[in-house]
Amino acid sequence: MMKVPAMVRRIWKGTITPALLVITGAFLVVLYGILFVLSLQFDYSNRQVGGEQALHVAEAGVNYYRWHLAHDPDDFTDGTGQAGPYEHEYYDPQGNAVGKYSLTISPPEEGSSIVTIKSNGWTYQYPKIKRAVTVQYGIPSFARYSFLSNSSSWYGSGITVNGLVHSNNGIRMDGTNTSLVTSAQETYMCGSETGCSPPQQRPGVWGSGGDQGLWQYPVTAVDFDEISLDLTNMRDAAQTEGLYLGPSTKSGYHIIFSSNGTFTLKRVNSTNYIRGYSTPGQGIGAEGQGGCRRLYQLITGETTLGTYNVSDTPIVFAEDDLWVEGAIRGRITVVSASFPIQSSQRDIWIRNNLTYTAYDGSDVLGLVSQDNIFFIRDVPNDFKIDAVLMAQKGKIIRHGYYSSCSGTSSGAVKNSLTINGALINYYKSYWNFVSGSTLVSGFTTRTINYDTNLLYAPPPYFPTSGEYEFISWREER
Repeated sequence: MMKVPAMVRRIWKGTITPALLVITGAFLVVLYGILFVLSLQFDYSNRQVGGEQALHVAEAGVNYYRWHLAHDPDDFTDGTGQAGPYEHEYYDPQGNAVGKYSLTISPPEEGSSIVTIKSNGWTYQYPKIKRAVTVQYGIPSFARYSFLSNSSSWYGSGITVNGLVHSNNGIRMDGTNTSLVTSAQETYMCGSETGCSPPQQRPGVWGSGGDQGLWQYPVTAVDFDEISLDLTNMRDAAQTEGLYLGPSTKSGYHIIFSSNGTFTLKRVNSTNYIRGYSTPGQGIGAEGQGGCRRLYQLITGETTLGTYNVSDTPIVFAEDDLWVEGAIRGRITVVSASFPIQSSQRDIWIRNNLTYTAYDGSDVLGLVSQDNIFFIRDVPNDFKIDAVLMAQKGKIIRHGYYSSCSGTSSGAVKNSLTINGALINYYKSYWNFVSGSTLVSGFTTRTINYDTNLLYAPPPYFPTSGEYEFISWREER
């Protein structure tokens, strides 16, 4: 066997050692790199788990306060009477405390029903990982309907209704509806008020119009008696936050809105009448008797009482009759009512166009009458109303001004009526009168458009109905 010299062996050993060090170092670098990546992945996975768990805890906080509002709808301090935030422990199904949520509750703004709940959640396992969500709930107002009536209603062939329609009695729909039409009755006795002579049983919703796929009946009735309590609250709000007007000792008050965000208030000292016709049996007092009678709608004398900012006067409550007109900038509710509610009668007359200066929800007008809301005879040829109209115990109408009643047909027929908002009335509302197929008083075309801003942002202090409903959800980043 050949012997390797010792010098050569030493050279080989010296050559292998650096290579081994390089390979070992490279292996360690790769190994540490893999371990670092695995550590990052593990940390990311933990953050994902912790983040999802924190989100569940935050949503549990929202669900808790939604439950709290269902039992105490006017409490926005978590039962403490103190300012928040309010912390609660969160328990898993086994009863173990696994985290906490912190609640910040923003109560409804003046005249609104929207409450905002912000919930910040985290777990004890990952206390530094937090998630926050903000949710809004609101109580729907009566203004969620385009038409709401306690009595039977008839929508003629020339009308288009964009928005919800509901009656606690029957509905005849010969016009065009683009949203739900609902009745609280499965069937009802159709009389002359909805075009049946002799009276006969009809479905809760019927007629030649449509979309008939949007007709639903029976559904739950709407309680108009709730509004009486709201009128008391509205009076109290006007006395503390708005403008309260006692009896004028004359004919009533005249409110003229201006596009600069103000309104002028006048006392109506004297009036004159025009004869007009209304359907008998639809209302209370003289208006309920109906027929052709004197309607004191013409203002012949008045005194200016002052000018007010809408922004400073979210509600006006008058214990007298009212006349209103003008261009509205801002959010305001105007009420005509007297006490005691059950034995008093008050009306609102709309003398001219009522229009918003903007249609983004920043302008809104609510007109609430204890009894009726009337359109005078001499409205513009193209008559426009931007408002929520509520006749608590009465109706919303324009009387018949045809010659056999008024003595002249001048001004009886107008070109168009456009209402952007909602109509809420106890008795049937109407404004057209025909002889055969000829329109003798009223509007040739009628369009009712629902204002989508009204559902959870109605006019200030406007009556609401029902429980809190979900509006929106967003995660805070």
